Amino acid sequence: MAGGTLPITTTAQMELVNITAELDKLLSRQPISSGILSLFNPHTTAGLTINEGADPDVCRDIITGLRHIVPGNLNYQHAEGNSPSHLMALLTGSSLTVHIDHGKLQLGTWQKVFFCEFDGPRSRSIRWKIIPDQP
Repeated sequence: MAGGTLPITTTAQMELVNITAELDKLLSRQPISSGILSLFNPHTTAGLTINEGADPDVCRDIITGLRHIVPGNLNYQHAEGNSPSHLMALLTGSSLTVHIDHGKLQLGTWQKVFFCEFDGPRSRSIRWKIIPDQP
């Protein structure tokens, strides 16, 4: 099993960062034909998701929708003032599993993998592990 850490630098308070190309590069350096790629985000104010990557308006709409679902002006008690970020991370989740076949991520035509920043800008990282199929 191969594994490691993928660094991610975010540039906005809220953004979806397309990390698909970095994951493709990572896979191209591994001697694996099929299996799964497991991704884990160790941050409590960020998430991971798979969604449409062809139209950048989709990412903007997702952020707009999350801001609507999770209002910033509730009577939150958390002293750091980033409770909405924690709730958005709860909605997007902290891990993903993607199938690998012929050394490639098995995503749908429009799908990309996104790191979801809700409390940036920051230097972040995600942990990855490749679990090959048994011969």
